Amino acid sequence: MTEDEFWKLIENSRKESGECEAQAAALAWLLSAQSAQEIQSFDDIFAAKRAEAYRWDLWGAAYLINGGCSDDGFEYFRCWLIGQGRDVFENVLKNPDSLANLLSGDEDDVECEDLLYVADRAYEDLIGDPLPPRTYSGPLEPQGSEWDEDDLTEMFPQLAVKFS
Repeated sequence: MTEDEFWKLIENSRKESGECEAQAAALAWLLSAQSAQEIQSFDDIFAAKRAEAYRWDLWGAAYLINGGCSDDGFEYFRCWLIGQGRDVFENVLKNPDSLANLLSGDEDDVECEDLLYVADRAYEDLIGDPLPPRTYSGPLEPQGSEWDEDDLTEMFPQLAVKFS
């Protein structure tokens, strides 16, 4: 599977619904039409995209948006971010504060844990066995500079207006 094919599956799953659970269900259905190797490739690309977004600045934005953000919460936030599609993902990597243009400020939790398990479910449904361990492993620590909570409103002025 290529990155373009990966993003096409994400975009097509978004057409069904902007809601996390519905998108995950749509994506699982789309993946069910793929081969076992393609599902593994999807999972590897999904892991690589989560690793690409494993950055302190994005964690700070997620912290501000969600009123706090644990390790797991940041994992689910990155899943949500990938689920928004390629354009949003790439724009947010360039400028995390641009999330203010996407969000209303009324969201409860900006995260999507369900997307984390889609490839596992699709593979097991197809093969009957668990998905083999992925071939991609990401960084152990977030990229960039760690922040102080007091600095987040200065780092993300647009998000601060909506979520502070």
